[in-house]
Amino acid sequence: MGAQASGPGRTGPTVRHSPDTRAEPTARKPLPARRRLTLRAGYGYGRLMLAIAGIVGLVGNYEYVLLFPTFAAYNVFTYFTVQSAIAAVVAFILGAVVAFRHEKDPQWLDIFRALVTTYIIVSGIVFLTIVIQSSSRDYTIEVPWPSQVLHFYIPTLALLDWLTDTGKARLSWRFLRWILPYPFAWGIFTLVRGSFVGWYPYFFLDPAQVSGPLETVLYCLIAVALFLGIASVLVATSRLSWRPRSRGDRSSSVPN
Repeated sequence: MGAQASGPGRTGPTVRHSPDTRAEPTARKPLPARRRLTLRAGYGYGRLMLAIAGIVGLVGNYEYVLLFPTFAAYNVFTYFTVQSAIAAVVAFILGAVVAFRHEKDPQWLDIFRALVTTYIIVSGIVFLTIVIQSSSRDYTIEVPWPSQVLHFYIPTLALLDWLTDTGKARLSWRFLRWILPYPFAWGIFTLVRGSFVGWYPYFFLDPAQVSGPLETVLYCLIAVALFLGIASVLVATSRLSWRPRSRGDRSSSVPN
């Protein structure tokens, strides 16, 4: 049989092109960059740790005083140390939140931080003085771990936090006027309350444990000097560490 020639009316073989099933590779989205732990965030985590330590110290201190059946547990909340430690926990938490969100502290926060830092440092110094004084009196004072945390460890770390923090606001010297109102109010309340209940949180406020009113006044004057001296150091260091911000940042304008 001969081969048939293709004519004009005859179509040739149809060539079918199979579709390319290989899909074009889609561009991968770049992986999000890992967030580095900045120095500012490190201060935030450190303040959270201080807040936790303060809560643990407060709870441990309350459980410790419950071991003494003759001690009224509610009296623990009249100690200047306990009240300032509660305020310190609040300051640490607020400071941590701001450190995570902002590079610079608002002025109201650092005013509060400076007040609290002054109070807990003075509490530690006064407590250490009382412990030393007890060796020359008829009683001894134990220093359990909660007292060590509240009086020594936390104040020291809070002071380091303040001195090394470059994000704190520049405080005015007029800040010193806000240091004494609370200690004065606490002292008056404690003296009046003690005269009714017959109990004072510190020996130098107890008329039965001092030689007379002049000794109480002397101790109170020393405490006033400590409050003002430590607050002055905090103000001075805030002014030394301050760096001018951009002109558009109105929050950096602080009256001297």
